[in-house]
Amino acid sequence: MAPSRGIFSLVKFRLTCLSPPRKQALPIRSLSTFATLVSNPTYTQQIYLSRSHSPFLNLSIEHFLLQNTPPNSTVLFLYTNSPSIILGRNQNPWVEVNLGLLNRARDSNNAVPAALREEPPLLVRRRSGGGTVFHDHGNVNYSVITPSADFHRDKHASMVVRALRRLGITEARVNDRHDIVIVSDPRGTPRKISGSAYKLTRQRSLHHGTCLLSSPYLAAIPSYLRSPAKAYIKARGVESVSSPVANVGVRSEEFERAVVAEFGDMYGIGGGVWEKISASKGICGGRGWVGGAIGEESLEVEEIARGAIELKSLDWIYAQTPQFTLSSHAMPEDPRGRPALPTSLPLSTRVSITARSCAITSSHISVSSDPTRAEIQAAELHASLKGKRIHEVADWGEFLKNSPNEAFGEGGRKIVGELGGWLNVIFGRN
Repeated sequence: MAPSRGIFSLVKFRLTCLSPPRKQALPIRSLSTFATLVSNPTYTQQIYLSRSHSPFLNLSIEHFLLQNTPPNSTVLFLYTNSPSIILGRNQNPWVEVNLGLLNRARDSNNAVPAALREEPPLLVRRRSGGGTVFHDHGNVNYSVITPSADFHRDKHASMVVRALRRLGITEARVNDRHDIVIVSDPRGTPRKISGSAYKLTRQRSLHHGTCLLSSPYLAAIPSYLRSPAKAYIKARGVESVSSPVANVGVRSEEFERAVVAEFGDMYGIGGGVWEKISASKGICGGRGWVGGAIGEESLEVEEIARGAIELKSLDWIYAQTPQFTLSSHAMPEDPRGRPALPTSLPLSTRVSITARSCAITSSHISVSSDPTRAEIQAAELHASLKGKRIHEVADWGEFLKNSPNEAFGEGGRKIVGELGGWLNVIFGRN
């Protein structure tokens, strides 16, 4: 659930810039508040640049803007996150992400790029739909919030394309999937540089996307987004669609400047906005618009702080996962073939686990080829598995070995230990 709304703890910013000569400066106090200005109906255009690299804070600021800006306003918010994997609201982390690799990024003895060991990617679930994306310091995220009546999926993607063309990226275009692509190889293959996600409410719409500018991790991204569990899981919700990607090859500041200029032209704000906002230490404005640079100090706004805390919680990241079933073999509702299980397990091994909000609701784990014996084995283990939250099991081998397993017979602890080792790989605990 989204964070509840409450009384704001208002954070003060200095108004440190003047409006352009053709628009007189607003008669507002030298000291004002971010939360008050955001919700002021006078400001129908708002532009903010985040100087924080926390994905939890930036997504919380974005949600705050969606909930609190005037219904008739249009808002541009630009931010860059530290390395992070951002799930869509209705996605399954075990399907979308190689969680084992993500965890091993904290281990110095592996093939993960050194920079990602120094700053391991964070796992984040955003509040909008869409697919999974990889963020790092080499891309800039743009968010545009508008009245729902003005929403169109390509409207602000086209704005970003115009900004890129200002920078000489003349081949940039919006494709049929509403992604921004360029042609960057001799074969003429379109490569994705920006994907989008959306959140619509009765009065407000949010369109946000990320633009790959100079990411050093393009070669590593596919490994993080290739899950060993995907072939075994049938999940409700949304699955990502993979696309070849490329960097644009421009600096972040150049991109931000061009996007702000296009937004200013689009909504009649006028020139000089980027210079004022980027140079300000807080909030500045002109007639009908307000904007500025914001960062960690915005955590003093109670609603933003609560939102960031919620986004960091394991309940939000994992327990918001729609219902899914993991099965080691083809089933009537999921007849796909499956990769072979480890050769150390009997050929008769069957594993099926269904979870809702990450709590196990039904399971069948057995190794016997005798149907009656297999049901006894499954029932014995299910007594320990029922209600267990998948993301809270640190080691499946230890968990299963310490569960009742007498029905597995002599050597049963070894067999369930092997099963647990396989589940550790599947659930990213290896």
